[in-house]
Amino acid sequence: MFKKTLHGLVAGSVLALSGQAAIADDHEEITVAYFLEWPMPMMAAKASGAYDEALGMKVNWVSFETGTAMSAAMASGDVQIAVSQGVPPFVVAASGGQDIQVVDVAVSYSDNDNCVVASSLEIDRDSAGELAGKKVAVPLGTAAHYGFLRQMDYFGVDISTLQVVDMAPPEGAVALGQGAVDFACGYGGGLTRMKEYGNVLLTGDEKEELGILVFDVTSAPADFIAENGDVVATFLKVTADANVEWNANHSDEMLAVIAAESGMDVDAARGAIATMKFPSVEDQLSETWLGGNAQVFMKGVADVFVTAGSIDGALDSYEGSVNAGPLTAASGM
Repeated sequence: MFKKTLHGLVAGSVLALSGQAAIADDHEEITVAYFLEWPMPMMAAKASGAYDEALGMKVNWVSFETGTAMSAAMASGDVQIAVSQGVPPFVVAASGGQDIQVVDVAVSYSDNDNCVVASSLEIDRDSAGELAGKKVAVPLGTAAHYGFLRQMDYFGVDISTLQVVDMAPPEGAVALGQGAVDFACGYGGGLTRMKEYGNVLLTGDEKEELGILVFDVTSAPADFIAENGDVVATFLKVTADANVEWNANHSDEMLAVIAAESGMDVDAARGAIATMKFPSVEDQLSETWLGGNAQVFMKGVADVFVTAGSIDGALDSYEGSVNAGPLTAASGM
């Protein structure tokens, strides 16, 4: 089931890519993908019009439910930049031949991406083996999918025994609440609602100890970056400035704007953003992230998907899937 679904997503992206025309440098507007119910500092800059002002052009914002859908939209030419795309969906697309690149680390959020087991099952980390044979909702090809595979491997649960249903996190939360699935995996507002009906097996810190990192990136088609490096650098600069402001102040005023733009109430947004970390540009350019570790991590994600039968093969290296040029330029602006 994994293979069939992911192959369809990748094939669709590659087919769309083959018909994509190069985007001209003299464009007057760009379209940016983002997630609702995903409160990030850049949402305040979106609300203020800071991106439009800095870029000198109109920025059209389109919300998506999964990173796989973002990949397809970039492949078709409908989207030029995707904000907070999960590493796993990025890796799925890149491994399938889509020429996209990571340009920054949008957010790290080990506690904001997880799997939740229905309370009625009374299963915890010590009895996780009892999940064998159960039904689970997973947004395939996403960060939650990768975390699900790694956790099941850690607990010794054979994936082939599970009935896996491809569901976006909000849908997975509803299914869990209705008892239609035994456990569900997701992130953001969907994960928050899942927790109303069950419990997580591992905390964010416990997952990190196992090497299950969870972070999103800002990505874009390689040809768009090559032809519009200044646009990408300026976009990243606005994002970085918003992150600096949030990291320094955590103001209620800024949070209110972020919540409104994210389609959340303030309390829900506060709870979600409290689990997120927004690395500085300096940190992003270091060996910890884009200076080397991110590329190695992507290779690891791809190899896990190959082993699970989710994709046919991984790239030999993901060095070419990261382009730190625009962020380096942004650091000097």
